[in-house]
Amino acid sequence: MASLVMLAIIIGAAAALYLKGTLVQGLTLVFNALLASFIAFAFFETLATLLTKYAAGMAAWAQMICFLLLFVLVLAVLQTIAMQLSKEKIDLGLWPERVGRIICGIILGYVITGNLLVALGAAPLPNSYPYARFAERNPDPAKPNKPAFSPDGFVTSLFGSVSKGSFASLGEAKSFAVLHADYLDQLHLNRLKDAQSAPPMTSTPALTVSAKTSVWEAPTELRDTDGQSLPARGGENLMIVRVGIKKSALKDAGKFTLSQLRLVCVPKGSSDNPLAGQGKAVYPIGYIGAGGKLERKSLDNVISIKASDVPEKTRNIDFAFYVPNQMVPALIGFKKNNLEKVSKIVSGEDIPQSVPFGGSAPSQENRVERDGSS
Repeated sequence: MASLVMLAIIIGAAAALYLKGTLVQGLTLVFNALLASFIAFAFFETLATLLTKYAAGMAAWAQMICFLLLFVLVLAVLQTIAMQLSKEKIDLGLWPERVGRIICGIILGYVITGNLLVALGAAPLPNSYPYARFAERNPDPAKPNKPAFSPDGFVTSLFGSVSKGSFASLGEAKSFAVLHADYLDQLHLNRLKDAQSAPPMTSTPALTVSAKTSVWEAPTELRDTDGQSLPARGGENLMIVRVGIKKSALKDAGKFTLSQLRLVCVPKGSSDNPLAGQGKAVYPIGYIGAGGKLERKSLDNVISIKASDVPEKTRNIDFAFYVPNQMVPALIGFKKNNLEKVSKIVSGEDIPQSVPFGGSAPSQENRVERDGSS
């Protein structure tokens, strides 16, 4: 369906420019569409937060609406200004005009389609719309399906490249390519299940993460529930990341899939500016369960937390991630609208006791030590 939509938009844009436009107008439209795309990517979340604040019932659709609204309005304003500045048509000759208009129409349709697919990916639609990027069962983040020529991948990657280090807040450089690493995968993996099975976002902040002791390398003696050691992966290290789910947010955070939890990693040596540059999102393979063993789960498994399982304000869960050797964890993302910094990798005596998850919440005396003894 996505490929058919792209084909229709491209044909329409190329035909319109060929019949009624000029090459200069086509080039201007392409430039304005790219600029409108950048502005939509940069500000749609801020606008969506404001919209949700005053219209809570539209929260699930807010990001899609705001992204499309920004793109269309900015493009319309820019094009109006361009038309006012160049009222006379410029003719560059028969063949340059004929060929150039068609090429500009194709590029314009490609950019418009890319932004439309990004917006639809942010909407609470079934997994197969606008296209099924991942299988509903056992999705593999390393093997996403893509529409023809991947227009959404193009506009997302282009903005990620442009934004590196340009998102500044209180003097700290930030990049869309880190804050939303592998953004299209994030969007589609976030909505594998319907909103009742696993809500795509939370109405209140849902995570608590220790700034000092939230990441450590998995112990070599760690075993899964079958008693097997965890397989080594070339170029990757198995790490444990402790994530706290707030009791106050269980209405939306109490049900989630592992595909809604992502660890954003950045290259080693970028500690001075970890949120600038390029990031990579990795997804959990499971969590530490009873007896200190790893409960291996598929990304489509729904995890449920009841209020009775959280005797205090937060339910900590130790998730396991394979992290590339040349990268270090920087952020933990949850659902559509939760993002928190994680600690530096701790070792030795600084590694906290494991917190088994599954069944009722553990009490202090039955927490499992790192070596697996109770």
